[in-house]
Amino acid sequence: MSILQRAHGAHSADSADSDPQAASGQPSHTAVKVVSFGGGVQSTALLVLAARREIDFRTFLFANVGDDSEHPATLAYVREIAIPYAARAGLEVQELRRRRRDGTTETLMQRMNRPATRSIPIPVRMANGAPGRRNCTTDFKIKVIGRWLREHGATAEHPGAVGIGISLDEIHRANRRRREPHELIEYPLLDLGLRRSDCEHIIMEAGLPVPPKSSCFFCPFRTVDAWRHQRRHEPELFALSVQLEETINERRAALGRDSVYLTRYGRPLAQAIPEDGLADSTVDEGDGSCDSGWCMT
Repeated sequence: MSILQRAHGAHSADSADSDPQAASGQPSHTAVKVVSFGGGVQSTALLVLAARREIDFRTFLFANVGDDSEHPATLAYVREIAIPYAARAGLEVQELRRRRRDGTTETLMQRMNRPATRSIPIPVRMANGAPGRRNCTTDFKIKVIGRWLREHGATAEHPGAVGIGISLDEIHRANRRRREPHELIEYPLLDLGLRRSDCEHIIMEAGLPVPPKSSCFFCPFRTVDAWRHQRRHEPELFALSVQLEETINERRAALGRDSVYLTRYGRPLAQAIPEDGLADSTVDEGDGSCDSGWCMT
């Protein structure tokens, strides 16, 4: 018996169990249904499941925080693998960007390099290693998809359904997910009882390569091993990360504020991840601190 057959058998209870909206007393009619597509393992598994008609989603929204901010491997996977696969299956992957009120677009890197910027939208590490506040996920993922939903008819009375690629082994992330008034959050992988390893198998069964971890290449939630891998195998991205950290601290120094860092070690990135003694590590999966479910899926 396949993974999905076992999952369907475990979830074929009464109608209230099969309709979580009805069970929760939430509105039962949605305006649109989309998946927040991050280009990672879990959301790619959702794409395959949709292609197989195992889940009822036809539109996948990739909120691109910027070609200068997303990891190049993620952008390549979305554009060269996911979008053509979706088209062959009769699905749609739309690439969205943050738009200002005047209609121009803005990337996360541009936001952080604006001369007048006083706050830092990414969760940089304080001197004690604790992460600071972040607005990146809200401004460049949640609001971008939320705007698309509103433009396509979603309201508080008729919210849009947003599928999030959180698997069973990351269920703690679902418990912390913020919901907008015009959306209903669904977790198809949790409904099917699927883990990340199941998602990898689903992707490979479809004849697709397993995608790399999806996140900004300078994300402070990257682990030390991921930073070591970047310095060893992606020196151009590492240099850009070092430059970004320096720019942030130059601005903070001008404001009389303490330095912040992209790692938890309380020192500049180039010192925290020294060039000598780098192990030949592979990219890991992050430390799990980004619990929104919109990034790194």
